Amino acid sequence: MADEQMADPVAEGPEAPLPVPAPEAPAPATPPRPLDAIDRAILQILQTDGRASIRSVAERVHVSRANAYARINRLIDDGVIRGFAARVNHERAGQGASAYITLRIVQNSWRTVREQLQQLPGAVHIALVSGDFDVLLLVHTPDNRTLRELVLTRLQAIPEVLSTRTLLVFEETDLDPFTGA
Repeated sequence: MADEQMADPVAEGPEAPLPVPAPEAPAPATPPRPLDAIDRAILQILQTDGRASIRSVAERVHVSRANAYARINRLIDDGVIRGFAARVNHERAGQGASAYITLRIVQNSWRTVREQLQQLPGAVHIALVSGDFDVLLLVHTPDNRTLRELVLTRLQAIPEVLSTRTLLVFEETDLDPFTGA
């Protein structure tokens, strides 16, 4: 009970509050399990078609449905698969302006800045990087006017942002992470 807060001894009966566990210390990072050829094949299939059925995946990698199901669940549980999403043509979806924005930020403000960047409309990728700038942000907006407002009004209003540089994207091609094509 040392790790739990004690319930108020006066408050007893069905209305008494339950003990609240103390916050857990962050778990040590477990080393990733090595992926075999079947795991990699499953990942490639799901990246190409996140809606592929277990049966289809199993047939394509030549394992039983139970094995495919167990492997996919393990990949999810291990954090290899973080989720399933649609690959969007941003221009066709009304997001015709795309840009990479580099930010220089106040030292030791990454977590605060990241939280604010995650709230930006159109932000799709945020990376803490090394080099001449600190953060690389990818955004998709309906048009250049909206992009301008995002940079000049929203980003530059964040107190920890020291400077920004906007790189317009003229054309994009998503690559298959396993083949590079």
